[in-house]
Amino acid sequence: MQMRNSFLAIGAVIAGSTLAMLGATWAATAIESRSAAAARSKLLESGITWVAVDSDGLQVRLTGTAPNEAARFRVVNLVGSVVQSSRIRDELDVTAMRAIEAPRFSVEMLRNDDGISLIGLVPGDGRDDTISSRVAGLAPDLPVSDMLEAADYAEPESWSAAVDFGLEALSMLPRSKISVAEDRVAITAISASAEEKRRLEADLARRAPQGVQLQMDISAPRPVLTPFTLRFVMDESGSRFDACSADSDAARARIIAAGRLAGAEGKLQCTVGLGVPTPRWAAAVEAGIAAVAELEGGTITFSDADVTLLATVDTPQALFDRVVGELQTKLPGVFSLEATLPPKRDPALQGPAEFTAQLDDKGMVELRGRLTDELLREAVDSFARARFGADRVYIATRLDSEMPEGWAVRVLAGLESLALLHQGRLVVRQDLVEVSGVTGNSDARDRISRILSERLGQGETFRVGVRYDEAFDPLAALPTPQECVAGLNAVLAQQKITFSPGSAEVDGAAREVIDALAEVLTDCPPLEMEVSGHTDSQGSAGGNRSLSQARAEAVLSALQGRRLPVQAFVAVGHGEDLPIADNETEEGREANRRIEFNLLREPEPGPAPSPVAEAEAAVAAARAEAESGAEAEAEDGTETTTTAGANADAADSDGGDGAEGEEITIAAAEVDPVNGAVRSVTIPAGDASEAGANAEDGDEALEFVASDESYPRPPRRP
Repeated sequence: MQMRNSFLAIGAVIAGSTLAMLGATWAATAIESRSAAAARSKLLESGITWVAVDSDGLQVRLTGTAPNEAARFRVVNLVGSVVQSSRIRDELDVTAMRAIEAPRFSVEMLRNDDGISLIGLVPGDGRDDTISSRVAGLAPDLPVSDMLEAADYAEPESWSAAVDFGLEALSMLPRSKISVAEDRVAITAISASAEEKRRLEADLARRAPQGVQLQMDISAPRPVLTPFTLRFVMDESGSRFDACSADSDAARARIIAAGRLAGAEGKLQCTVGLGVPTPRWAAAVEAGIAAVAELEGGTITFSDADVTLLATVDTPQALFDRVVGELQTKLPGVFSLEATLPPKRDPALQGPAEFTAQLDDKGMVELRGRLTDELLREAVDSFARARFGADRVYIATRLDSEMPEGWAVRVLAGLESLALLHQGRLVVRQDLVEVSGVTGNSDARDRISRILSERLGQGETFRVGVRYDEAFDPLAALPTPQECVAGLNAVLAQQKITFSPGSAEVDGAAREVIDALAEVLTDCPPLEMEVSGHTDSQGSAGGNRSLSQARAEAVLSALQGRRLPVQAFVAVGHGEDLPIADNETEEGREANRRIEFNLLREPEPGPAPSPVAEAEAAVAAARAEAESGAEAEAEDGTETTTTAGANADAADSDGGDGAEGEEITIAAAEVDPVNGAVRSVTIPAGDASEAGANAEDGDEALEFVASDESYPRPPRRP
């Protein structure tokens, strides 16, 4: 019995122990589960998903890879807010630290008339003044504000090429912002004209280094177009613009689109300028071009607010009437429309009276055909000699007093237009003035259309068949100022100008270098340039500056001795102030002893004299001479004329109101010494022309005044 009780006691103890162990295990598992769940919830609330949470007994294990040490520390703190810190086992990894990357280097160069500013971060050990000193050398007269910072990192591969190109662009653009990075140069600038804008864009694109992206935004002021002209033609040769003007980029796009709808092909140009007669210019032009397209041929000309529509001979009368009526309704009220349907020609009436002028490629012009009288012949001869050269005109015309009204105006306007060409032909008839040929002026066709539209007046017919050839363009033939400077310094890069030691005497061996420099300058336009002298650092600073000044003056004197256009050159001695190499070595000192050429500023054309003002002065002088009795008479009693403001006695050739012995003034100004512009020509109204007549003591006289624009004859390439 006693043994049985013992077994029961032992069984009770074993059962109690088992129950206790089961209870402890269940409690631990519950705590582990709740702790892990609480940690996961806390991390998910904070948006952290890269941590794995596991429980091991009462311990909470954290595994995963933290992006950085701060993220790891944050995870441990978050879990510690729901679980005792002593129970957390941090087994997190941290992403390895990457090597510190170099900063992105860049330089902003800002230039205007007040100075140059440099802003940015450049590579280098400490302060680097190389860019600042080079900028100071580009524009010595402008203050330089240097706000560059340097970082001690290696220079990027294409950094030097980008900086060199940026500095080159800065020297060419006096009003600009240039942003330089290791792989990109962005240029924002203002040019003086559309022509200069095109030249700068082409020049910069050509000089851009390999591997450097170039972005350009060069703007140009809009020209004033007088008259504001557009001329659209549809004939057997196709559809085209002989002249095109627009008041905005949007208007230009609309006009070009209308031209293409009417059949114009290829590259269409339209000048955006000031002087439009109405903001509805584009709408009026669209209506006019559509009218020509509906007529299936003809010409429409807009000259300010005057609109001239000329149909073809084969246009049906009913179609013409309908199209003209619709166009009149669509045109804004400011425009005045004159529409003409040419009459059907009688085959028996061929060979109309005409005047022709033929300009060959050597500049010789032959004048043939009919003129009204001797006075008009003299006026045309003087006008042609002034435009084309006194020894380049051959005149073989016949006189016919029965010429149509306005003949003198048509002939002189045609000659003024022909003077814009390198080679061409002028044909003047009663019903047509036609100018055709080749020119080196890209704006010639536009200008000719303006001249003829303004001179002939509304409703008159003219035709312009002019082709532009770059071979005769003076801008394309002449080197730019920057190219001249580059050519000079390229000569010096091949061989230096040497001097006797310690003196300013040019060494005899340097004569070939001076000759090479003179050859470069021969093709260059007049420039304002600095001849810079530099020395090494040996000797005193004052002595080096004096020596460099004397050497620069010696080089300038050598160039002057070769009769080159160096009047605007200045010699400046910089001494040892601008080294390009280390003065601690013999090679560096040799490099620093040098002569350089630097462009001071680009030449700016001076204001052109007003041809109208000079013509009025010439006429006033002629009248004063006439009133004082200073008349010149030929010994045989015939009339005589002088080149500028000549007086002559002549009888009225057509039996008009002029009495015999009437005073007649012919004012044909001399050629402008700069651009060959004609001042004015005054002829009597006896050629039956009423246009441009001036009353003078009760008698009529027809005055032709040259345009305010002057058109120099472009130089020819060899």
